[in-house]
Amino acid sequence: MVEKRKPIPVSEAVAAVMHYALSGSPETVALEESYGRYLGEDLIADHDVPHFDRSRYDGYAVRSQDLTTASPEHPVTLEVIEEIGAGFIASKEIKPFQTVRIMTGAQMPDQCDAAIMFELTEEYEKSGRKFIDIDRPIKSGSDLFHKGEDMKNGALLFPKGTYINPGICAVLATFGYASVKVMKKPRIGIFATGTELLDVDEPLVPGKIRNSNASMLQAQLRRAGAEPLYLGKLIDDFDVSYKAVSSALEDLDLLITSGGVSVGDFDYLPAIYKKLGAEVLFNKVAMRPGSVTTVAELNGKLLYGLSGNPSSCYVGFELLVRPVIKSLLASKDPHLKKIRAKFQGNFPANSFSRFIRSHLAYGNDGLEVVPVGADKPNMVSTLASSDALSVLPGGSNGFSKGDVIDVLLLESNEGSKWPW
Repeated sequence: MVEKRKPIPVSEAVAAVMHYALSGSPETVALEESYGRYLGEDLIADHDVPHFDRSRYDGYAVRSQDLTTASPEHPVTLEVIEEIGAGFIASKEIKPFQTVRIMTGAQMPDQCDAAIMFELTEEYEKSGRKFIDIDRPIKSGSDLFHKGEDMKNGALLFPKGTYINPGICAVLATFGYASVKVMKKPRIGIFATGTELLDVDEPLVPGKIRNSNASMLQAQLRRAGAEPLYLGKLIDDFDVSYKAVSSALEDLDLLITSGGVSVGDFDYLPAIYKKLGAEVLFNKVAMRPGSVTTVAELNGKLLYGLSGNPSSCYVGFELLVRPVIKSLLASKDPHLKKIRAKFQGNFPANSFSRFIRSHLAYGNDGLEVVPVGADKPNMVSTLASSDALSVLPGGSNGFSKGDVIDVLLLESNEGSKWPW
């Protein structure tokens, strides 16, 4: 008898997997290896940046109080007593109506509170001594990079779980992090199911298809911050498949299988979950594509049975696997980033929520989201040009061009909290 499955809402499916979403553990890597990882601790400033007042330009360090009466008619003369290059400090005390020539980024002398560019002065020599004339008042603090104006000592710079981009690499270097505490990459195993699958380098033969899901899932896992481990194909033999799944679980944070979760004669995953003693959290979700997505739990470890159809597999991963991985990486906002945009398609009413592969674009009236190709779960080509999912909730009256809808960003390192 064919099993009848009761679909659960997407929100319930997300809540079910997130119940088992825990934070992972940190490890230490070299700074140059930290790009693309996630911070394993809060980053706190242990000094001001900059940690001294610096000149913004090549010019002169001055005492603003000496220049209060300066004007084109009555310029003020200052004696130049020293020159300071970047990386050096003044060796002399600057007294009233004295100045030092200073280079960009050099530390300001303690007695000076402003700088002025070379171009705004006139330098000359008299009796073997150097002088400049300044024909305008200078406000205290002018043309300086002030101590602590970039980052303050004791401030939280970035919380644990922050994605490390090139800018954060620069901040880490600024604070002397030759090594960085980052979250360990979750180890995620992948099995592809089906005797019909060919390896990517095998020639096509009648009745066979190449295994695209394994490559796709490995890329999705890397994009999410995980370490993928492709474990090979499960053939249509229960005992062989059970043994392979059972032996793989010990060294993994979670396991993904692609295909084998429907109700056909060779869809063995539900039976494998049962023999393992795993609790099936759900085996059908009220969404398109990916309704046959199945998730089980064994000793706190999630076993994902994603659809064999590429687009269904892709969407199931982004909605239900990605946020668990992001939680392991200490993200406070583990779900896909949600924005609003004008829909550029027409879809009739449907009882299931739909996640339409789409592309974001800027139109004359703002941000638009455009469906990509035919909305069929077996389509691979639509995934290549999709950078977003258009969210069309079930139970609506349908959606038309110009409707403002929720859109989930696939390529963003930012996230959202649940519920969307």
